[in-house]
This record gives sequence, C-alpha cells and structure tokens, in this order.
Amino acid sequence: MAGKKESTFINMVLVLFIVTLVASAALGGLYELTKEPIAAAKLAKKLKAIKEVVPEFDNNPSDEMYSVDMPTGDKLEFYPAKKGNKLVGTAVKTFTTNGFSGYIWVMVGFKPDGTINNYSVLEHKETPGLGTKMADWFKNPAKEKASILGKNPATSPFVVSKDNPKGIDAITAATISSRAFLEAVQTAYNEYSKQMKGGTK
Repeated sequence: MAGKKESTFINMVLVLFIVTLVASAALGGLYELTKEPIAAAKLAKKLKAIKEVVPEFDNNPSDEMYSVDMPTGDKLEFYPAKKGNKLVGTAVKTFTTNGFSGYIWVMVGFKPDGTINNYSVLEHKETPGLGTKMADWFKNPAKEKASILGKNPATSPFVVSKDNPKGIDAITAATISSRAFLEAVQTAYNEYSKQMKGGTK
C-alpha cells in the first residue's frame, strides 16, 4: 500500500515537472516571437515622435544620436535634426519618475536657441482622463498660459502656475502629472543647454 502511494506521488511530481517544462518552453518561444515586433514598434514610435517634434530635416537623427547618463541610471537621448548639414533642432527623449503613477517618457523638440518646437508623450501610466491629457494640454494654442510651444525654459519658469504665478497652467485635477511633465521637459532643457554650451554637438 505504501509503495502504491509513493508511486502515485512520484507520478504526480513527474507530471507537474513535465507540464512546467512545456509551459516554460512555450512562454520562452512566445517571447522570442514577439520580442522583435515589439522592438520594431517602439523604434517606429520613437522615429515618428522625432519627426513630430523638430522642424523639417534631411538627415537621419538616429545615426547621430548621443546620450547622457542620469543619476537614476536612465539615459536622456539626443537626436540632432539637420537640414543641409545645419542644425535645425534636437529631439530629446526625456523622463521623470515623479508622475502620479511613476515614469513619464516624453520626446521634446528644441530649436537651436532652446525654444520648444513641439513634444510627444511616449509612455506613461497616469490616470485615464486626467493625467493622459498631457498629450495635448501643453500644446493647445487656445490656452496660451498652458501651452509650452514657442517658450524657452531659460526665460520662462517651467513649473505649474500654482507654484509660481508666471508658470504654466496645470491640467485640471492633475497637478501631480503636470508637475512631473514640466519637470521632464526642464530636465531635457538643462542637459540640452549644457551640450550646446559645451559646443560638443
């Protein structure tokens, strides 16, 4: 009787092991199948964002991309856009960890003088219907005090107007997301300005 119980237990362990092995192999195979399409989709999104945020260019900004390490262990990525070998703008992939739900990744386009040409929100986990409004809120020409387009962080405070009357109007009911977004833009400008002043790029 004891031998039969032991045999059943061994069979159960063996079946469990085989099921686990097959499941892990299937998951590994699925990961390999989806890894390249996911990477390609992310790259396409990044290239689309570069085109959206800088003036018209005729080079391939990805070929001239350089990056700067940040204290968080993340990197800011810089994509110089040129026309006829002249710099017309730089797209900066920037981020903040201070969103309502963590990281917010943004592509910000600067003209050579540091003025913001445009931006595109790449990734976030902000509250639907509130924080998600940052995709358009800060470029609405009808809301001059909310729009960051055409402004230069060197001469305009990139903080919410609740913190500074000369600041930018926050998204209604999403002050934390707004602060975080503006922080990401300011971080991009600070590093962009260092690179331009250093004359390295």
